Amino acid sequence: MTTPCPCQSGKDFEVCCQPFLEGKALPETAEQLMRSRYSAYATQNVDYLQETLWPRYQKTFSPIEIAEYAQQTQWVGLDILATEKGQADDAKGSVLFCAKYLAHGQFGEQRELSLFKKRKGRWYYVEPLEEGARL
Repeated sequence: MTTPCPCQSGKDFEVCCQPFLEGKALPETAEQLMRSRYSAYATQNVDYLQETLWPRYQKTFSPIEIAEYAQQTQWVGLDILATEKGQADDAKGSVLFCAKYLAHGQFGEQRELSLFKKRKGRWYYVEPLEEGARL
């Protein structure tokens, strides 16, 4: 039995984001990391969210807060609106996305232009460059 990937890539979870979430593979692009982090929120994989955060910010990451947030939120869609750089041979890149969710009976969207950087061959989420960004 196959399960569609939460990131809405159109692929099965076991061949899309699951290998990243289980530590069996590393995302090769900033977009793959963005998609896998979305899937981590959708599957409440808080450890992966902390591991893929830029190392300097990992110290202030609150697993309890993020776990509560993930439990209260049902992620229902992800649209990748634009990417700039962030390919396998780049050192940094950005992804503009819109994540759709249900929380407390309300539908919402999180739209963000995110910065990703690579360190020692691994991609990390750094910070939002712009929230509510427009193309």
